[in-house]
Amino acid sequence: MTQITTHVLDTSQGKPVVDMTVFLYQYQNNNDWEAIGGGATDDDGRLPDMLGEDAVLTAGIYKLKFATEEYYESVGINTFYPYVEIVFYLNKGEHYHVPLLVSPYGYSTYRGS
Repeated sequence: MTQITTHVLDTSQGKPVVDMTVFLYQYQNNNDWEAIGGGATDDDGRLPDMLGEDAVLTAGIYKLKFATEEYYESVGINTFYPYVEIVFYLNKGEHYHVPLLVSPYGYSTYRGS
């Protein structure tokens, strides 16, 4: 089963990002993005299920959009990035863990396991 998960860590504070809104989009042939899932990170900064049990992902291009400004406003810190988008290829049948390391003035990501 193909699955997409994420984990968000605030490197400036050295802790998981709790309750960050994350949206999942699938690229469409008409140069548009369709929202297909999302949610909010848990107390460990993880979002283990953003699609629901019956969702079927096909090969293609996907995007995660993280509401970084909303998070930093909630902790009283200014940020340079209103949101972070990570666009990636998905092949059917693989697990995709896409972590985000974030600070008010920078971010990093990679394909996790």
